Amino acid sequence: MICGVPAIDSSLATLSLKSLMAKDFIGYQSLTDQALRGVVRDALRRIEKSGLIGAHHFYLTFKTHAEGVDIPDFLKEQYPDEMTIIIQHQYWALKVKEDYFEVTLTFKKLPAPLHIPFSALTAFFDPGVQFGLQFRSEGETKQAAPGPVMVPPPQPEGEIATEPALPADKTPAGEVVSLDSFRKK
Repeated sequence: MICGVPAIDSSLATLSLKSLMAKDFIGYQSLTDQALRGVVRDALRRIEKSGLIGAHHFYLTFKTHAEGVDIPDFLKEQYPDEMTIIIQHQYWALKVKEDYFEVTLTFKKLPAPLHIPFSALTAFFDPGVQFGLQFRSEGETKQAAPGPVMVPPPQPEGEIATEPALPADKTPAGEVVSLDSFRKK
């Protein structure tokens, strides 16, 4: 008691305040994901109207069994979890709506219409300008994946990296990997 008033144990008060401060009641992660999915929607709307300009082309990765995804069964069988599509030279019937987009691509020389909700996206990358975003899937826990991440521009040749390279098995969770490393040379 201090001056007749019960004293508060500051260590307990601090713990209580930290636990209140740690809880995100607003849902910033969800708001950020929604806003950045809007970036993808707007980019697709621009190419829907004007076509791809310059070096722009898109890699879009999505959960194949997410709610609202409509793709041919053979693609769901071939890609049971995630699939990456490329919108570059041969795509047809691109239609962009508020919550989803539709595009027709060819697989095994057959046209395949795809209906993909923006909520199913897990990654977006435009290698023409080295811009990318990574999203959490609906229902993923906070520790399971990072929030949206911008891909840093490539380092000019001859420049030394400021961070030490990690062995392949020690890649930090949530690192965005450039798709250039997977391209045939």
